[in-house]
Amino acid sequence: MTLKERPRGAANPLTVLARLGIERMRTGAVYSPVGAGFWANPYPMYSRLRQRDPIHRSAITGTWVVSSYGDVAAVLRDPRFLSDKRKLRRYERASAQSAGDGVLGEQDGVVSDMTALDPPGHTRLRALVSQAFSPRSIGALRPRIQRIVPQSFYAMAGAADMDIVRDLAVPLPVTVMAEMMGLPLEDHDRFRQWADDLLRGLGYARPDELRRTGAALGELTAYLTGVAEERRQNPGDDLISALLIAEEAGDRLTMAEVVTTCLLLLNAGYSMITNFIGSGLLGLFEHPDQMEALRRDPSLMGNAVEELLRYDAPAQATWRFALEDVQLGDRTIEAGQQVLLLLGAANRDPEKFSDPDRLDITRDDSSQHLSFSHGIHYCIAAPLARLETHVALGAVNERFPKLRLATERVSWEHKMFVRSLEALPVAR
Repeated sequence: MTLKERPRGAANPLTVLARLGIERMRTGAVYSPVGAGFWANPYPMYSRLRQRDPIHRSAITGTWVVSSYGDVAAVLRDPRFLSDKRKLRRYERASAQSAGDGVLGEQDGVVSDMTALDPPGHTRLRALVSQAFSPRSIGALRPRIQRIVPQSFYAMAGAADMDIVRDLAVPLPVTVMAEMMGLPLEDHDRFRQWADDLLRGLGYARPDELRRTGAALGELTAYLTGVAEERRQNPGDDLISALLIAEEAGDRLTMAEVVTTCLLLLNAGYSMITNFIGSGLLGLFEHPDQMEALRRDPSLMGNAVEELLRYDAPAQATWRFALEDVQLGDRTIEAGQQVLLLLGAANRDPEKFSDPDRLDITRDDSSQHLSFSHGIHYCIAAPLARLETHVALGAVNERFPKLRLATERVSWEHKMFVRSLEALPVAR
């Protein structure tokens, strides 16, 4: 395509290249979240950004890129940085209408999940959803998870080859989520296929993958709506029923909000946990001294989970939008501008964690990582992720004490903001 044929509004590639050159000359640091090297190991780039340009204006994304722990945590706490871009000035009419009718996030016919909302809407939704996601509810899942894990091990033990991603990291979270929602056993395979198709739309998806993702979203939304309608008439001991029953000051979730929340929890409770189980075990395989320390002392598992989250976060970044001009360090973030917060970079900041590129499951401040975000948007599924990973890693250590990597190089999915292994082949 010639420059004259470039779509209206598209960036001139020569202009982008010129801006990249200026960035390199100015600081020697360029945020470029593409290429096999980045997907395999983004941390050298993060280190350069933190050292040379911690509040970086990227010519690639056109956004501010924030990489130091202190700045990332500050933005996540600051109410002047929004999750819902519709609250910016150009969306004032829609926001005012939404606030007037009291329906959370139902602007322009779209119901937003809590990650894309700000107070007061976010406060309302989180208060209601938290009732169904209480520590007691999550703790009650432990026996179920402990029953599901051996089923994966039976498949692993009988297979000609063993793959942690295929045999454990994928089936465990989706089965747990299906059971949490109280879905019939005969629907689990269909539910898993929808979940897989939804994940295909993340990252650099092909047109056919995007079509599958769109179809899966429509089918799964219709399916969950049907389940929720049935549970409204016949509630049970499951997450969907709990969301329908949850009440705060006389307020309840709408049907659309229940379904949207289920889709959010599927993403957080499936994709993120799948990615973390894979990357967490990879971290231990690549540091056999830490694996051995954990085998000698299983009581370290809780701290090991936190350190593995710090060391290689499954979600590497999150977005915010400036509601007004905000001074951050020596830079001014203008109203309406996007800010990309590099959680993975913050977790490796030497100003916060000593020797941050070293995996140390005895580290005493690992739990201060930002892998589950920070502030009011702290991940509501964090207790579930911790529990599933704790059980899965502990069971692997106990069932397969001599498990080791069966490859010299692992392959990563081509996703900018998610650490996702394609496979993790292992041998006994």
